[in-house]
Amino acid sequence: METIDSVCTYCGVGCDIAANVEDNKIVKIFAHPDGVVSQGKLCIKGKYGYDFVDADDRLRIPRIRKSFLEKNPDIKEAVASSLVDLDETWYETDLDGATTACAMKIKETQKNYGRKSICSIGGARTSCESSYLFQKFTRHTLNSPHVDNCARVCHSPSLSGMRVTIGEGAATNPYNDIYNCEFMIVIGSNTTEAHPIISNRIIDVAREHDNLAVFDVREIKLHRFSKYKAIMPHQANLLTLNMLAYVIIDEDLYDDSFLADRTKGFDDFKDKIMNDPYANPDYYNGIEGYEYLSKMIRKVAREYALKKSMIFWGLGITEHIDGSYAVMAMVHLALMTGNVGKQGAGLMPLRGQNNVQGTCDMGMLPYYDPDYQEPKEVGLMTPQLVDEMLEDRVKVVLNIGEDLTHIHPNLNKIDRAFEKLDMIFVQELFMTDIANRADIVVGVKSAYEKTGVYVNAMRRLHLSQPLVKTDLPDDWEVLQILDNKMGGDYNYASSKEVWDEVQKVAYRRFSGADYHRLEKHRKRGLQWPVHTEATPILHQLDFRTDDGLGHFKYNQYKLRGMIKEIMEKKLTGYHLSTGRTLAHYNNAAQTSRSENLMKRYDEDVLLVCEEDAADFTSEKVILRSEFGETTPLTIKITDKVQPKTLFSTFHHAKSKINALFGDARDEVILTAAFKTIKVEVIPA
Repeated sequence: METIDSVCTYCGVGCDIAANVEDNKIVKIFAHPDGVVSQGKLCIKGKYGYDFVDADDRLRIPRIRKSFLEKNPDIKEAVASSLVDLDETWYETDLDGATTACAMKIKETQKNYGRKSICSIGGARTSCESSYLFQKFTRHTLNSPHVDNCARVCHSPSLSGMRVTIGEGAATNPYNDIYNCEFMIVIGSNTTEAHPIISNRIIDVAREHDNLAVFDVREIKLHRFSKYKAIMPHQANLLTLNMLAYVIIDEDLYDDSFLADRTKGFDDFKDKIMNDPYANPDYYNGIEGYEYLSKMIRKVAREYALKKSMIFWGLGITEHIDGSYAVMAMVHLALMTGNVGKQGAGLMPLRGQNNVQGTCDMGMLPYYDPDYQEPKEVGLMTPQLVDEMLEDRVKVVLNIGEDLTHIHPNLNKIDRAFEKLDMIFVQELFMTDIANRADIVVGVKSAYEKTGVYVNAMRRLHLSQPLVKTDLPDDWEVLQILDNKMGGDYNYASSKEVWDEVQKVAYRRFSGADYHRLEKHRKRGLQWPVHTEATPILHQLDFRTDDGLGHFKYNQYKLRGMIKEIMEKKLTGYHLSTGRTLAHYNNAAQTSRSENLMKRYDEDVLLVCEEDAADFTSEKVILRSEFGETTPLTIKITDKVQPKTLFSTFHHAKSKINALFGDARDEVILTAAFKTIKVEVIPA
């Protein structure tokens, strides 16, 4: 039996892993005791979520939709010799046939509709090498600026809010700095479920020092270990964060010397916040059921300001209409108190997928080239691309590993848009929802079958290596074949050659992070920027803005939703929030293939407050909004959610949770407002 070291590619923690492999089959996955990220521990997904590699329904042979070929007889003629009848819907083909069909359709589409009629979406489920080549192929070979990835539905507001204020949209400190901090705020992150190995550290420190404040819209497991257990009404993040800043200013708790030396715009910020009626914590005294927050916010603000403190946040912050503004508000807290750029003090966005940081670093965003440089042409973000599909201006979608028609909001609108496309080309492991709608689908290597770089939520690069061998292509290899068929000259012999190019193009972050060095540090990784040395802590001397200073930019809370209803004594119906559970990962394409994980959580469950039990007399209910409705959901009565609020996970496509959400989105960067929607409850 062989033991092979690699990296877990589920959540943004990005644990180092080791696998026992026998006869080209994974027998066990574990973590070495000296693993820097894992600390020798893995969550249930990391331990047991590998069955998908050998799943019976793994997509191994490319396929082309029969109706697509009937509409495109010239393409059918060109690939006819490769076609094998599979079922009523599909032909199987080979990689040459699939890529020939795709290339022919792209050429025809661009000839008829122009170069911008093609867009590429996805990539954070694959390696940096493949993400880099995906945007390069789209921007340079196809000459279309339209590239985007799943950060659009998770942490794009973190990137935008942090870049505006401190010039860099990434975590400032390593995870182990948690052991050096004196106070912690966790807001909008169900850390034990979504980022368990980080929560281990937070809980260790909180148990010893009683120094944790947790803000959420429901009671989560992390509240058990918190000194300050703050349950907020829906959409109150910016309101609450501005209140913390108000207290720090009102009580003169800010760091004068840090503000003078390293920031600009504080006086204007101070003037605006002190004259904002929403910023005074006393405002909570008028919000029935949440009055206690008025005093608690003052206590949290004092501890945060006077101690070495860290703030952690997740999608509970970013997936709102003011997500970018809430991120800026957290940065303001750090700038006012000097809680950034030093050991044990910083800002920690807890990213969703292990390579969402890396995919953004690679330039798989419409407004950034690799290394966050300005592109020659700015493309459109995914919600804008959906609108373009409906207007017949975008006609082809190329997709890698993002289940677009499951994870995005307003599914009824998405359905209409995707039905209008002339071609959907998908690279996937399984026939996910988007793959089942596609015209051409190519099965590719999983993370456990390939070599590649992944960048976790704290900027740490890990080099994966194959745990098992397969003859399936890697994502970048499929793109190389497509490039050549489009007249391009890609000729990479390995992922290493792609990464060598990344090091030159994105040299500001990766110039010193070659494969040899990453192989040598496989268990510990290296934090970018990596030149002669890695950089564990950012912003120690200056910020990464043009002038090196931290910038204040005040944004006022806008009264709306649940708080407005409470204030007006009109709280009716139910407000739903959504999130993850520990056993599953996003669209469950991989985790649903693990018996150990499926027996723990085989359906999306609706949590209902005990006080509201009388409204829920059937075993299952359908939730309906003005945009769509779910399939029947099983009810669980609990004391962990607030009255008139509901909570559900979104892992199973059959639940259609995202049909409930419309086009409400972050005002700056268009991330969907997944964290709250008013719903009607219908007995099933």
